[in-house]
Amino acid sequence: MQQTKLATIEDVAAMAGVSIATVSRALNEPTKVAEKTRLKVTEAVAKTGYTTNAMARSLRMRRSNMILILAPDVGDPNFSNILVGLETEASKRGYGLLIGNTQNDPAREANYLRFISSNQADGLILFTGHLPYGYAQTQEASRLPPMVAVSEPVVGAHVPFVGVDNFQGARVAVEYLIAQGHKRIAFVGKSGRETSRLREEGYRAALTAAGLPIEPKLIMDGDGTTESGRAAAELMFVRDILPTAFFCVNDATALGVTICLNTRRYSLPQDYSVMGFDDISFASFMAPSLTTMKQPRSTIGEAAMGLLLETLSEARPKQKEILLRAELIVRNSVTWPKH
Repeated sequence: MQQTKLATIEDVAAMAGVSIATVSRALNEPTKVAEKTRLKVTEAVAKTGYTTNAMARSLRMRRSNMILILAPDVGDPNFSNILVGLETEASKRGYGLLIGNTQNDPAREANYLRFISSNQADGLILFTGHLPYGYAQTQEASRLPPMVAVSEPVVGAHVPFVGVDNFQGARVAVEYLIAQGHKRIAFVGKSGRETSRLREEGYRAALTAAGLPIEPKLIMDGDGTTESGRAAAELMFVRDILPTAFFCVNDATALGVTICLNTRRYSLPQDYSVMGFDDISFASFMAPSLTTMKQPRSTIGEAAMGLLLETLSEARPKQKEILLRAELIVRNSVTWPKH
């Protein structure tokens, strides 16, 4: 039986009328090739039936062209839109993605890291806010895989970070509440997270700049969930420590605060104003619709992937931190206080 000869990269180059180097570049770094040339190569690949041997190329170049993403909760409303940006930029550069849903479990996280140790992934995108388990903070940088933190910075480690400017975004939010006449503004945060600390700093800075006192009893902790927002607002009523407006660390917390106020039969925003942060999908469908700070999530993803791939191609990335501006989205949950 005669065996069909497999097409080679030389066959593709001959059919497309380009050099072998151009074919290789069109397949591995498509953004660096003119679209007309790339289409000629793609058509030649289809006609010849040429397939690249990804495993052999990976062994030769010690590159898999895959990026591992570690996220504590892929169901987080912020995650999916950032993922779109990550995938868009990765695809442009010829990379694919592996997603590890760690569920804050060290064992799961360590298991996903096998993709790095076995050269099945070239770098890491971290949503976790900490170095991967198994990599100590004191390790030499050369022993750490290339990585970029997204949304939640890694405190105390030299990991490039891409996210929203949490301090400035929170400051703008509270300045808006102050401009609407509010002088007693509560902050409902998220324990142990750097993003929450920065947003609280922005909250404090806005009050101080306006000459308003910072009342510790109006600063409540939570875990960033809807239930913690509801519980924090309920505790304020129990303690009889009430603001005229609630600034919440995220939209899920703001939903919980709103549920508490609605359950107590208050009219919103006439009795109390509520403001969130993130502008996740349900924010515009709440009653009243939520005034919040919008994160440019897709842009964050694109910038993070660009920075990681720059780190992979160069010894030192040009930037260590990229902070993007949050946008004030005015809806119906904030108005002038009546008391």
